[in-house]
Amino acid sequence: MEHKPRVVFCSTDSCFQSFGLGRRSAATLGAVAIVVSPRAWQPHYVRHEMFHHVQNERLGSLKVWMVSPEWFVEGMAYSLSEDPRPVLSEPWQHDRTEFEAWFRQVGKDRLWEAAANL
Repeated sequence: MEHKPRVVFCSTDSCFQSFGLGRRSAATLGAVAIVVSPRAWQPHYVRHEMFHHVQNERLGSLKVWMVSPEWFVEGMAYSLSEDPRPVLSEPWQHDRTEFEAWFRQVGKDRLWEAAANL
């Protein structure tokens, strides 16, 4: 992580909803900020959003948002954040499985180089 994001921990749903982020538990806003709802005050949720922050730093926010495959963006965040749920609801379970298969092939050392070519 090159730059620390500004992280807002909302203690109320009204705080979180004031950001206009809908029903999600947390959200990463480019490579600038992370907003965490009250129900996401758990380490794996924060790590998940930190991975999105790093994706935005390394690949660029537009590429992450418009070009990178969903299985990569969400699969990486669910897998590497050590989400404790053995099975996720779809499509996130598929995304995590797809990312883990891809990651085994490219390896840690080539992760960002390979990600840039997706």
